[in-house]
Amino acid sequence: MARVIPVVLSIALTIFALADCVQTEDAKVRGIPKWAWIVLVVLIPWIGPITWLLVGRDRTPGTGTARRGGPRREGPLAPDDDPEFLRDLDEQIRRERRDRERREQTPGDDDAPEA
Repeated sequence: MARVIPVVLSIALTIFALADCVQTEDAKVRGIPKWAWIVLVVLIPWIGPITWLLVGRDRTPGTGTARRGGPRREGPLAPDDDPEFLRDLDEQIRRERRDRERREQTPGDDDAPEA
């Protein structure tokens, strides 16, 4: 049983690194070409996959990788971040205040004395 664990871990690591390498865009591969990384990962157990995971891929934050939720969205993320929405909301509030002030200044039908 103790002999099986390192073999299974090596296979799992190789499969993980190989899948990551294949799915990585060519522009994010560092060092050697992508096909060479695939050969390295498959032919050299432990060293190939670990080298790929540590060195082979550009993992700078904010690149919009699939693990981080897909490509980054451009523009506002929420309505309160949208300047146009905030401008429209401000105009709506001002309009409602003006209407309320007009109603308070002019006597309505309810304020007229009954005969």
